[in-house]
Amino acid sequence: MALAANINALADELITATAKISSDEKEYSQFKKLKCRVEDALRTGSHARTNQFTVSKQLEGLQEKFQVLNRDDLASALRVRLNELEDSRNDWIPEILSLILQLSDRPALLSKVEQLGTLATAPEEAESLSWAHLDAKEAAFSDQDIWEEVNFAADSADDDLSPASSITAPPRPRSPTSNDLGEEYVIPEEAFVSDDEENLICAIEKSQFWNDENHPEVPQNEEASRTVTELQIAKEAIFMLQGLPTSIFWRLDEEVEIDRRYTITYSSIETLTSWLRCFCKMAAKIDVVRQFTKRRHDLPYMETLCRDIENKLQEFDTFLSQTQSYYVSAGSTVSLIKLLFDARRQSRSLVLFAELVTKLGQDTENEPMLCLDLLYDLVGMVEALGETRACRSLAELFMSCFMTYTRSFRPWMEGGQLDPRNPPLFIRVNQTNGNLRTLWHDWYVFDEGPREQNVPRFLENSIHKVFATGKNMVFLGHFKPFPDYLINFRHFYQALERYNPEGPPRYPFPVTVQNAFARLVESIHSSSAGLLRAALDEHCELDISIDALHHIYLGKDLSVLDSFDAKVFDLMDRGRSWDDRFLLTELARTVFKEVSFINSSNITVRSTGLPSFHQPPDNDRTVKSLEALLIEFVLPWHIANIITDRDISYYQRIAIFLMQIRRAKYALVKQRLRDARKAIPDGTGDTLTHILHHSLLSFLDSLYGYLTQCVIETATQSVKSNLSKTRDVDAMTSTHRFFIVSLEKQCLLSENLSPIYEAILNLLDLCIHFADLQTAQSPEDEIDSDIDSSDEEDPDREQTLTVSLRDSPYGHQMRGVKHQFDHLTSFVVDGLKSLDRVEKRSSWGFLASKLEWGKNSGNI
Repeated sequence: MALAANINALADELITATAKISSDEKEYSQFKKLKCRVEDALRTGSHARTNQFTVSKQLEGLQEKFQVLNRDDLASALRVRLNELEDSRNDWIPEILSLILQLSDRPALLSKVEQLGTLATAPEEAESLSWAHLDAKEAAFSDQDIWEEVNFAADSADDDLSPASSITAPPRPRSPTSNDLGEEYVIPEEAFVSDDEENLICAIEKSQFWNDENHPEVPQNEEASRTVTELQIAKEAIFMLQGLPTSIFWRLDEEVEIDRRYTITYSSIETLTSWLRCFCKMAAKIDVVRQFTKRRHDLPYMETLCRDIENKLQEFDTFLSQTQSYYVSAGSTVSLIKLLFDARRQSRSLVLFAELVTKLGQDTENEPMLCLDLLYDLVGMVEALGETRACRSLAELFMSCFMTYTRSFRPWMEGGQLDPRNPPLFIRVNQTNGNLRTLWHDWYVFDEGPREQNVPRFLENSIHKVFATGKNMVFLGHFKPFPDYLINFRHFYQALERYNPEGPPRYPFPVTVQNAFARLVESIHSSSAGLLRAALDEHCELDISIDALHHIYLGKDLSVLDSFDAKVFDLMDRGRSWDDRFLLTELARTVFKEVSFINSSNITVRSTGLPSFHQPPDNDRTVKSLEALLIEFVLPWHIANIITDRDISYYQRIAIFLMQIRRAKYALVKQRLRDARKAIPDGTGDTLTHILHHSLLSFLDSLYGYLTQCVIETATQSVKSNLSKTRDVDAMTSTHRFFIVSLEKQCLLSENLSPIYEAILNLLDLCIHFADLQTAQSPEDEIDSDIDSSDEEDPDREQTLTVSLRDSPYGHQMRGVKHQFDHLTSFVVDGLKSLDRVEKRSSWGFLASKLEWGKNSGNI
């Protein structure tokens, strides 16, 4: 019962401390619900004692883990502390150690021995100070009676009412002090104000022109006028220019107004007002600058600008203070006009900058580079106006801000690093998958921002090289000998920092800045690009990769491709499954294994369409079925950043087109002409068949020879020569991209040449159809030429033969093939001639002439 009562009391204390709810009548219902939940939890929970031997084994295992991971310092520190705990007799130590083990988070990785010294220890309770600790003899004023007990009842106002109080607590005698005013005390003369000083105070009060008491009352019908001195107006103008409140000048919203009641004796109100308005306009613009410095700015170069503007304002305020000091000195000459001209000269750069702030507006987050652009244009405009002093001041502001801005991409250009505290706005990190094959094009993106506001306008011509230079350094960083290539480019920046806008410029300031920055970036970019090109030549040979692509996709060596083509085309003719990716990949790797510089294990061939056994039987009788093939060759990651996946897609289209031509030629070559015994009823079958066979073969040979020899071979040699002259990866990529896009067009695969391409595909299908007609014309069908319409098709014929002689006589079908061939060839030839006239490219005319000659040679 005692244990239950103890647990019940502890549960009440737990609920009160945790939920801040007491068991009084107001909160009793909620308190009771919480207590029921606590009791249920305690009742259903099993809280057995922790096995101390299990905890010891876990700690020993943790020590061994530290030693295996070469964290001997942690193992020894844990051992020392466990030895200290062995002397303790506390029964709760196993539970505490078990709790610590359960709460630990990767101690071998995250724990550090140095952190043990920073563990907070319980602060010692400082002993509270009491009056007993104070020694009245050594305290201050010990010679006086402030430490004595004071009887306040002695001086109470109730003495008359209760005289007994004075008897019970008689007043203590007080020792005389220096503060007591005795008869010998003499008031010093300094405490009195002389008559002369009283006159001075009156004079000071009368000089306070802002007090109404110092001005006579104006009759009701007359205009109020208060005459002041020029010195007083000058001082008020100085205070106003310093941003202080004044009496003559009032600040209303963003303007400064004049109190027209004040005048001077020797000037008209109109003249004085005109001069004072000049001060007001100047002060209003300087107030804009002062407000700008109080804004919060997130961009570092804007913070630099604010700091420099504050220095300019401090210089201007110092000038005003010196001017005021001169005016109040004896014998000085006060001139309101001279003050105006001097203030204009000193504040010219501030006034110009105020106009810039007005154009800038309040929100600069959407246009982060607008302030730098406006400052750049302002310096050029002031220089064109010939204002040397203001130009020098604003040029210093610009150069300070510009150098701060360049610090955002200094680490990027020097080592390919981005400062997380001050990253350049025009670089967006897109490193999602970490694939080195996409390092150059995908990891970092050039982000100009909305309306191209992430890049200063005057750096648009050079900023792309800044971006490319950093990517060069990132690329270099993934080569093992990177430290040999890493150099310091700070001396280039020092050349820009030494630029002195105060010197006599040979060119206008904008041109000078652009040329200096362009030379700086060009020097760094050339150095990094040269290092990267040397690294690429050392670690990977680009020419070998291009040769490998030439063999795999562009059919450079037909002796290698014949084995692959023969196997695939034979399976298609037999109606067998030919598009199995394992079969095609193994076949491709086998045939290209003979080429020494090709790593055949990087080749994969697969089909992107439905399997052939799920397609109609006549689908294999068209060359378009080969478009489902996809030949993939994995390049090294260095080369993959130059020859991208997009470029490989062009190679794949060209490879399939060449394979389609070889497919049509394979069907014609395989089909042999029948013996001379074969007779055709109309008597023209043999001649027409020979003519068609020759014309179709001539068309295929002319087309394939033009593509491989005149187009592909010439373009490949040209791109190798051009790539050897390039200096950076961007130039290599653009050169190869231009080559492959031009090659696609010359191979008639571009979108604007699709009608000619479709006509050629129909001609290739016509070749297969012609071969099927030859296969379908068997010797048994020629026994009785007069009864050809009653013959039935042989049920044992191959599945690929989709031509039935019951449709029309053999000779009629041959003439149909001849008609289609002439029509399609004429269409292709006419289209090529039109291209030759439009683009003035002799290759189109050359191909048209060859195809036209082959067509005419077959006419009968």
